[in-house]
Amino acid sequence: MYRDFLGLNSDPFSLTPDSEFFFSDRIRQEALNTLLYGVRSGEGFIKVVGEVGTGKTTLCRQFLRAIADEAETAYILDPLLRGDELLRTVARELGLDPEGQDQQELLAAVRAFMLETWEKGRPVVLLVDEAQALPLETLEQLRLLSNLETEKAKLLRIVLVGQPELNVRLREPSIRQLRQRIVYSYTLGPLSRKDLGSYLQYRMRIAGHQGGLVFRPGAVRVLYRGSGGVLRLVNILAHKALLAAYGEGQPQVRRRHVKAAVRDTEAAKGVALLARFSPALMAAQSAAASTGLAPFATGML
Repeated sequence: MYRDFLGLNSDPFSLTPDSEFFFSDRIRQEALNTLLYGVRSGEGFIKVVGEVGTGKTTLCRQFLRAIADEAETAYILDPLLRGDELLRTVARELGLDPEGQDQQELLAAVRAFMLETWEKGRPVVLLVDEAQALPLETLEQLRLLSNLETEKAKLLRIVLVGQPELNVRLREPSIRQLRQRIVYSYTLGPLSRKDLGSYLQYRMRIAGHQGGLVFRPGAVRVLYRGSGGVLRLVNILAHKALLAAYGEGQPQVRRRHVKAAVRDTEAAKGVALLARFSPALMAAQSAAASTGLAPFATGML
């Protein structure tokens, strides 16, 4: 494949979340700073929402990597856990054995662990990914867990990361107490047009590329029109465009290679049509990306 052809040691546009490939544009850096500041301040819940494909899970992994030296962490990837299952999963993530313990005994063990780590200067951070799918009873359990505290500080910091449906779920009257505890929040938008070229170069460099520019400026423009800056789509199209260029024996990706990738990608067709027939709307999306606001076009994907 093109890895050997371009002298790469890994796949530059893999869809597997990898914090090594975290691209620190202004939007993603602001999101990371919000998480870090919120956790370090020790107040309430922190929430990050973003459309499908905007890099939420990679952000989660980068955050866990950044906070590893100053906190104990529990990372929940199964949002369908019910209340008692949630507590048991948190206990396992913290290295505790929940077997043979009832709810109260387990809660006492978790609290004792949090007190011990707090005295060592390491608070506990619970990060829940895909939080829009959390059952209401589990959200209520999270609120109760957030009550674990000393007279001076919260023992547990809770981060909720999910799709925009999370905002809808949090409007439920039955969990209004939790909503009131969200102190910091951020909306993760797509990549802006001006950052796309740098993103592509960054991924290629991390994958081991040592040559010159791989994606020509015209190819980058077509790629943005086909992806709307949504990172998952960017990676899919970039990978397919590299394959097309490799098939021709070309070391650079040109417009025709990206166009072929767009034609071969169902999700990209709608974005490309929007760019063709409503350039003003695409420009508005790019402006929204540069300010961290939610995009328009990604709702089509």
